[in-house]
Amino acid sequence: MSDNLQYLAKAILASIKAGKAILEVYYTDFSVEQKADNSPLTLADRKSHKIIAESLKELDIPILSEEGKEIPFEERLNWNTLWIVDPLDGTREFVKRNDEFTVNVALVKDGKPFLGVIFVPVKKTLYFAAQNLGAYKFVGDRPDDWFYGKDTDTEDSSLLNRLIDQSVKLPLHSVTDSPFIIVGSRSHGRQELEAFVDQKRNEYDRVEFISAGSSIKFCLVAEGSAHIYPRFGPTSEWDTAAGQAIVENAGGEVVDYNTGMPLVYNKEDILNPWFIVRR
Repeated sequence: MSDNLQYLAKAILASIKAGKAILEVYYTDFSVEQKADNSPLTLADRKSHKIIAESLKELDIPILSEEGKEIPFEERLNWNTLWIVDPLDGTREFVKRNDEFTVNVALVKDGKPFLGVIFVPVKKTLYFAAQNLGAYKFVGDRPDDWFYGKDTDTEDSSLLNRLIDQSVKLPLHSVTDSPFIIVGSRSHGRQELEAFVDQKRNEYDRVEFISAGSSIKFCLVAEGSAHIYPRFGPTSEWDTAAGQAIVENAGGEVVDYNTGMPLVYNKEDILNPWFIVRR
């Protein structure tokens, strides 16, 4: 197995193990703390971060994560290759118990997402992608499937080969004959988004808007269930890196709203500009 596919298999396993730990908290009466920016934090965030960090440490690649974000740029400056991780994307959705939260893991090389994994724990749905491999979607269809069983200890090559065999390649279908479908944030609505939707209603005969939480919005564009996801609001690199890898390898793009250039990573300022995800 090439190094890149080994990295992808490791990221998938880390995401699945983290997802299992997240669900162990999700189905309890968990408490919620507030971070400095007033966003929520739970025990699930911490447990997921620890599991992913432990799972990936043997690869000796540094990690930039929402739960470990206080690493100075002077240290990150020489990180040509790094993991960018959101151990629990959509904590607000987690707290609301609407099931729309994910685990995001991406490998970034020279500022570009090289591979990405997005795991939706409740739905046992896995999106994964890598350059020269493409983007895929796997959905667990049995209560006893391998997602939360002992098979997560399998060999990396066996895991990845089996996953690819049982997955569907993205995009799943074309959206050319459907209404123009816009997907937006369930928890972060803004006036700019409403204006964007109104503009598209003037451009297309049929426009539909759907709401979704976390990085699921990237996945909907990648699989062809939506045409576009505009984001007019603050996000950080760990919110987008895995989704960008999946979208790009499914034939889409994630671009700066103002410049039209792809988002880049491991910047001095880890905040993203406004962006557009589109097919």
